[in-house]
Amino acid sequence: LRSKSLSDEENRKVFGKCNNPNGHGHNYKVIVTVCGQIDPVSGMVMNLTDLKEYMQQAIMEPLDHKNLDKDVPYFAEVVSTTENVAVFIWENLKKLLPVGTLYKVKVYETDQNIVVYKGE
Repeated sequence: LRSKSLSDEENRKVFGKCNNPNGHGHNYKVIVTVCGQIDPVSGMVMNLTDLKEYMQQAIMEPLDHKNLDKDVPYFAEVVSTTENVAVFIWENLKKLLPVGTLYKVKVYETDQNIVVYKGE
């Protein structure tokens, strides 16, 4: 993690061991929650096959096995904190899902570091 608006010393203070010049990595876990009316015919708010495809496009394709800071253009100017990863995922999913169905994005950096984002 590194902020371009901070000095090297300030980056070390703010981001601690995560401020590694060669980068650092996580195996994030993401949970997406949708909400809406249950379709009386299917019994679903959304077909899970469709949701999985949306998640593939919005999460896996742009982020999986990537160095966020070097390989994902969004993070060239935005610090790749878990909070900002959650915002990135939210914004990508919001473009794909039916309007009003995206309720919550939960990103696990570790078992103890979890971010929940519900939009603005």
